[in-house]
Amino acid sequence: MKNLKEEALNYHAKGRPGKIEVIPSKETATQHDLTLAYSPGVAEPCLAIAADPEDAYKYTAKGNLVAVISNGTAVLGLGDIGAVAGKPVMEGKGLLFKIYADIDVFDIELDTKDVDEFVRTVKILEPTFGGVNLEDISAPACFEIEERLKAELNIPVMHDDQHGTAIISAAALINALELVEKDIAKVKIIVNGAGASAISCTRLYHSLGALKENIFMFDSKGLIHPDRDNLDGKKQEFANGTAPASTTLADALVGADVFIGLSRGNTLKKEMLAAMGADCVVFAMANPTPEISYEDATSTRTDLIFATGRSDYPNQVNNVLGFPYIFRGALDVRSKVINEEMKLAAVRALADLAKKPVPDVVNMAYGKDNIVFGREYIIPKPVDPRLLTTVAPAVAKAAMDTGVAKSPITDWEAYETHLSKRLGLDNTLTRVIINKAKTDPKRVVLADAENLTVLKAAQQVKEEGIAIPILLGSVEKIQQLAIENQLNLEGVEIINSHQPQTETEQARLQKFSELFFNKRKRKGFNKIEAQEVIRRRNYFGCMMVETGEADAMVGGMTRNYPDTIRPALQTIGRQKGVKKVSGMYILMSRFGPLFLTDTSVNFNPTAEEIVEIAELAAKEVEKFNIKPRIALLTYSNFGSADGDDAIKMRKALGILKERNPEMIVDGEMQAHLPFNLDLLKENHPFCDLVDGGANVLVFPNLSASNIAYNLVKEIANIEKIGPVLLGLDKPIHLLQLGSTTREIVNMVAIAVVDAQINQR
Repeated sequence: MKNLKEEALNYHAKGRPGKIEVIPSKETATQHDLTLAYSPGVAEPCLAIAADPEDAYKYTAKGNLVAVISNGTAVLGLGDIGAVAGKPVMEGKGLLFKIYADIDVFDIELDTKDVDEFVRTVKILEPTFGGVNLEDISAPACFEIEERLKAELNIPVMHDDQHGTAIISAAALINALELVEKDIAKVKIIVNGAGASAISCTRLYHSLGALKENIFMFDSKGLIHPDRDNLDGKKQEFANGTAPASTTLADALVGADVFIGLSRGNTLKKEMLAAMGADCVVFAMANPTPEISYEDATSTRTDLIFATGRSDYPNQVNNVLGFPYIFRGALDVRSKVINEEMKLAAVRALADLAKKPVPDVVNMAYGKDNIVFGREYIIPKPVDPRLLTTVAPAVAKAAMDTGVAKSPITDWEAYETHLSKRLGLDNTLTRVIINKAKTDPKRVVLADAENLTVLKAAQQVKEEGIAIPILLGSVEKIQQLAIENQLNLEGVEIINSHQPQTETEQARLQKFSELFFNKRKRKGFNKIEAQEVIRRRNYFGCMMVETGEADAMVGGMTRNYPDTIRPALQTIGRQKGVKKVSGMYILMSRFGPLFLTDTSVNFNPTAEEIVEIAELAAKEVEKFNIKPRIALLTYSNFGSADGDDAIKMRKALGILKERNPEMIVDGEMQAHLPFNLDLLKENHPFCDLVDGGANVLVFPNLSASNIAYNLVKEIANIEKIGPVLLGLDKPIHLLQLGSTTREIVNMVAIAVVDAQINQR
């Protein structure tokens, strides 16, 4: 926890403090641009809006701007910590809105507990925003605040703490009851917790058909019962007198069909669970510690359906499945409210989505061959790319059907296409790779472990269960760095390849030396040279992978690329049939992941080598369940100019088409064309890439690719992974000099996924 604290504080403080920023969405390079953006040009949209206030949605960011507003009285599991202390959470909520639904957010922290003052402040902010997300406001004030704002504002308002969990858990409950063949109108439901979330969840279950006489709600003082005189807030709504006021939670659970936990950890005992009815449904949603652990629940009974709020167990009830897409749908039709029908539409859309075939990218993220609807999959996964195009349209349609939409959608196919384009802004590939790595962590050698950044990455991949790191370097130096920087490397193997300390290490070094000599004795190495070279960490690490003592290696942090590639070629070698190893970078762009190759190995490849580079890149991209769309780049467009590089790329295209008739590939073309599809379609409608652009960029030489990569990643300031080595027989990957901890972690995850595939 100490390490987590320091890492979290550093994460929020590094670079630009906080997690969000405001960036211009229009060009601002010239004086004319500024004349249009501000004075005098800005007067024109002002006058247009003055004449018709609805034009604010046309000329300003209002229609895509949500306020996340809190007074910090009920922050996460922290309670009443105050408005400014809650700001990191509100920024985090804004980040989730952006990455999942491309919604912009201003977070607003109000330093008041006075309901009237809160409501008045939000009300006068209405012209700024297209919607309001209330967050972390304590009960019972949260109920009154939301009700009053919904009544007084003409933009959608939702308190996510109430309705987010309600919507997601309701979808899960529908599917769980379907699987156990039980009627929601007949099941006995026990709700442990009576706060804002519990009340909202229970209301929604009632809207779906659950009967109040079958619902028994408990707070810290016992059963919510009509005879009690201490029922504050909205608790009276679910007072149930069909059982004695003295009924305990254990009493109520006897024969019960459903347990909904929205309280605190470890309140549902194993004997209570054992007393529930057959095929019971248990949602233990307290975070981070559920009311009963997954292990205790599943060891107690095998007939239950179990869900938590945690990502490390099946059936995660996660609010991120709801609020981004609910607001997306509401904003896109300019809804005046988020009403009950819109929430129910989201519930049904989520429930239905879980029954549909799961995309390969989701299967990959969770290390499954085929996730299917069933007891361990009753709700979609947060990485499912279909959430935006499923939930948002359902919410938008419900708004239209109930007459609260000011701008109805007429072309649903075009709307879905529009939503799909937004998905490029949320790059899920890194999350998918890391999730996949966690399903089966592999042993990864880190060859440059005397580097502090590498050690931080080693700690992170170990703690997060991404990989089992093995460190190469001086034991004393590594341990000293760990002590000085308070790193926890307990249990991590450290090997000094240069100076083995034990008989076991000396025997291993001797074995590696003999194996290397046998591989290279007719390729320029004598026995003494083999004994010397194998002490070098890159050679030693590669030999660990070759002999099966490790599954992958990541190196190159403090070396030139040849110093890492040469040992890999000499110890492991190329895949069968591969003539040239190549390198590929992954850039997380606004168009989605872009794969750039060859960026690190081959100086001036021939047309035939370009073909192999493209084929290796396509094969690697397919590992991530992404369909490769390849552009062969140079200065010429489809024969518009000649020259060595243009002719080479033209020839490479011909060979690729002949060898891979199903491959989506075209060229030669200039680099902007695969991203300006209107221009491509207008001038080159025959191009293979005209309908979807490119995600794999193949360059004519190392100079072009390396310049392009370094320019883009620095100027655009986007996340990168690489270079990934292609064509080696086992997973050996490189780090660029100056790689950050995050980049090293991502590369380790890639190495683990490659090792998983390689071992299969």
